[in-house]
Amino acid sequence: MARDPAADRDALRAIQVSAQAGQHAQAAALAEAARADGLEHPLIYNVLALQRELAGKLSEAEELLRHAVRLAPGDLASRNALGLCLLRLERPQEALAQFESLLAANPSLAFLHTSRGSALFALGRVGDAEASFQRALELDERQPVALAGLANIASSRGAYAAARGWAEKALQLLPGYPEAILSLASTDLGERVPWQAQSRMRDFLARDDLAPLFRAYANGLIGDALDAQSRTDDAFAAYSQCNEILREVHGSRFQSLPGALQYARSLAEYLRRTPPSAWRTPAQRAGHLDPASKHYFILGFPRSGTTLLEVVLEGHEQVVSLEENESLIDGIREFMQRPEDLDRLLQAPAASLDALRQAYWRRAAQAGARVAGKVFVDKNPLNTLKLPLIARLFPNAKILFACRDPRDVVLSCFRHRFRMSAPIFELLTVQGAAAYYDAVMRVLLECTRLLPLEVCLVRHEDLVTEFAREMRRVCDFLGIEWMPAMGDFALRTQHRETLTPSTAQLVRGLNTEGLGHWHRYRRQLEPVLPVLEPWIEQFYYDA
Repeated sequence: MARDPAADRDALRAIQVSAQAGQHAQAAALAEAARADGLEHPLIYNVLALQRELAGKLSEAEELLRHAVRLAPGDLASRNALGLCLLRLERPQEALAQFESLLAANPSLAFLHTSRGSALFALGRVGDAEASFQRALELDERQPVALAGLANIASSRGAYAAARGWAEKALQLLPGYPEAILSLASTDLGERVPWQAQSRMRDFLARDDLAPLFRAYANGLIGDALDAQSRTDDAFAAYSQCNEILREVHGSRFQSLPGALQYARSLAEYLRRTPPSAWRTPAQRAGHLDPASKHYFILGFPRSGTTLLEVVLEGHEQVVSLEENESLIDGIREFMQRPEDLDRLLQAPAASLDALRQAYWRRAAQAGARVAGKVFVDKNPLNTLKLPLIARLFPNAKILFACRDPRDVVLSCFRHRFRMSAPIFELLTVQGAAAYYDAVMRVLLECTRLLPLEVCLVRHEDLVTEFAREMRRVCDFLGIEWMPAMGDFALRTQHRETLTPSTAQLVRGLNTEGLGHWHRYRRQLEPVLPVLEPWIEQFYYDA
């Protein structure tokens, strides 16, 4: 039957009016009715996707938005919404591709620069994100999302006065905007008024229009506020609520597949069964010269002090560092998809290994590392699992292994909100974090037995309490000279391209606030202490 164009226009107008009025449930009901009636239009799928997002069904939202794009490939709203959905699904590289494709054809649209900034921030390209937000404001100063993005960057850097200013400007333009309110709560915490952050987040959670991710982040900030007031039982409950929501939102991506914990355990078992003689023959090299004069890896586990070690070393005039870039990904795909793939790594011809070395240096350069003639430091805590590949590709590289009291590590991983990935999904419960820590450390132990590695253990507690002594020891190991400028890391941290959960702490300089924090949560950690006990002893901590 032929459709009635006038009736279709009326149906779409009703959907749009409800959506613009913030009546999302009514708009979604109208959209469902229109779709059931056979009406196909991008607006319908955009509204239905928003309803799925508010319900935490991000994968369903993605499918609806992809259908909208298929209906109208040139529809900016649908493609921008798809990019934002991909961001919430923790797929920022795909989101960035969407936004940059749109910007190529529409460079004067401020909201696209804002969306691009959000994707760049999620990728850790903070300087580029900041520039993109600023460009959006140059084109249209009334861009609340760009203002909130600048607030988030400033808060993450510990620039709390600037963060508050940006967030308040955003809220003047768009009252109730979630990202701006979350930035204000982070700023409250940074300015040591946790009760204000707690109150702000309680009011925030009273809203009935919050997507699950915002509810998760709000509970996490409440946990931080309660922790700052030494209300540890309540704080732990808030962190648990935050992480449970995150498990629900991301569970469909990670629970149906073999997880990071299973992989780490399988790798440790494979290495345990491997005789040392298998790794005694050094890898043959095809004459390729590494561009860096010296090459080091900083490994460990998340929240173990790797960032502090890296930013201190960055203060040396000859050191270039790269933080948590997947430069080894080509080798991983070739030889570490499964533990058994390492059999092929041992037999790989020199030319194949040399090609992977070149791919590594190429990816480092693409990430901005200018390593020619420099001392190159590659920092990625969970590259601990990649030690077999590192030892084969770079047998002359030295390893700095950062460690911290395992109880503090597990607690800190549980408390912090990271960009989601398979390993981070394991950290959403104390039990999962402890089990994953144990598995990664078992891989480390087997690697030190099997591989010809030069490893220097750096305990975080020693670094923050005996800084000069420890850094001179580290410099001696690396073969570089200690320079006083290396101690001025707090100022450098304010301008770093990459932000981590440690950044706002590091701009305050050395501090011992986090040492022994686990004692306050002893009761909650009690079930996992037997799992951590071997590593407490291994790394010389008191039981």
